[in-house]
Amino acid sequence: MSRPTSPSLSGAAFASLLLIAFMMGANHVAARLAFNDGVDVTTAVLFRSGITALVVLALLRSTRTALRLDARQRRALPAIGLLIGVQSLCLYSAVARLPVALALLAFNAYPLWTALWARVVYGERPERRVLAAMPVMLVGLALALDVSGAASGLGAAGHWARIGSGVAFALAASATFGLALVLTQHETVGLDGRLRTAATMGLVAVLALAGVVVQGGPSLPATATGWWGLMGLTALYGTAFTLMFTLLPRLGVVGNSAIMNVEPIFALLLAWAVLGQSIAPVQVAGGLLVVATVMWLGLRRR
Repeated sequence: MSRPTSPSLSGAAFASLLLIAFMMGANHVAARLAFNDGVDVTTAVLFRSGITALVVLALLRSTRTALRLDARQRRALPAIGLLIGVQSLCLYSAVARLPVALALLAFNAYPLWTALWARVVYGERPERRVLAAMPVMLVGLALALDVSGAASGLGAAGHWARIGSGVAFALAASATFGLALVLTQHETVGLDGRLRTAATMGLVAVLALAGVVVQGGPSLPATATGWWGLMGLTALYGTAFTLMFTLLPRLGVVGNSAIMNVEPIFALLLAWAVLGQSIAPVQVAGGLLVVATVMWLGLRRR
């Protein structure tokens, strides 16, 4: 018997997936504009998560979706919200310190973390395809990050002194996101994706608000450029998530969302055009290898 495959994508669905990937990449470029103008990571996460939660909650109310959780879901959502909050803070911290595309490429190692956490927490054996992808993805990531410092001309020590903290934040974001995905898959079965998003983003916003209060208030932009960045990251992220959980299920994209992993490619082009960031050709090649491997994993037969 042949295994079922993911349904074919319509032109509208494929374009929607690419649009979401573009907006996610643009969100991080907008975030870097805001960070360069005095906005701190906690303030950015507060704006992004709070407004996204309100928008998705409004959609739920407009469609009269029941806002009910069972006992297992009520226990799991706070943990998932905490993990996504840490992931958001870490990823934006990486974006503030690294070229945007490199931060996203390091974060895109999360399928490896997902396999590891599934093994550690639930005892699941990773698929052979995932095991085969691991060394390929790590080689691509090593090239993208220029681990030897050859492309930067700084040598390994000088290069890692410059990028080390950013890479650490990106990998921490990847690890926490991988664990959040595993918990979501096992502990929130049957929960409407929009309700899960609203609850998770609401919890992240509460955590970010607490951080903003502790630091004495939000760090707002100094100029119009920073305000455009802050408003842009909020609008782009909120719109992308709204599309993801309202339009895409109707277009039949289940199993094909790996196409959105071209996000780092869009981020690379946008960061070059808007921020003047560029990376060496060998790093671009490594980035393409990472993206191709993640897409190969995501588009596998299930």
